[in-house]
Amino acid sequence: MSGSPSQQPLTSAQQELYDWLADFIGQHRHSPSIRQMMEAMGLRSPAPVQSRLRHLQQKGWITWQEGQARTLQLLGGLSGGIPVLGAVAAGGLVETFDDVQDRLDLAPLLETRGLFALTVNGDSMVDAHIADGDVVLMEPVPEPSRLREGTIVSALVPGSGTTLKHFHRDGRQVRLEAANPAYEPILVDAEQVSIQGKLVAVWRQV
Repeated sequence: MSGSPSQQPLTSAQQELYDWLADFIGQHRHSPSIRQMMEAMGLRSPAPVQSRLRHLQQKGWITWQEGQARTLQLLGGLSGGIPVLGAVAAGGLVETFDDVQDRLDLAPLLETRGLFALTVNGDSMVDAHIADGDVVLMEPVPEPSRLREGTIVSALVPGSGTTLKHFHRDGRQVRLEAANPAYEPILVDAEQVSIQGKLVAVWRQV
């Protein structure tokens, strides 16, 4: 697979890993573990795999949070953008499109540093059009104190795990609110919540 002009050329070892990753993710719809990468590359130690992953990230071919293999996302081949072919009505019929009017450029989004993806489990965010099984693309939050009210975040709550919710502040507490009336808000002390990321996109496989 050829990259965009912003992507640097790969060594044969890096290309081998990238091609294998592209094939694996294309088949399984999720990224492999470090151990699976080691086995595929015939390596006995995770260090060479992690080194190749770091180089792939530095050269603009993947995003990856070190230590979290499941956050790996491929960037290669998406830089040309997706054609926006017109509008579609959800009510009646509209005239069909016959030409490319614009392109949806995903490159600026994918070049955002540290992006990671999470698979959604459950229906607590259905009224925000996020359904069970969707994949959400998240951007790290370096300064949670500057988060806007109502932002959809992934938050780590001690004893409860990670949850995807609307973020609100209530004095010294944080209120994590579902987008489904069947779920009660989660109220916790702000110091006990770790905001992992904020939502930038939702991917639904159909």
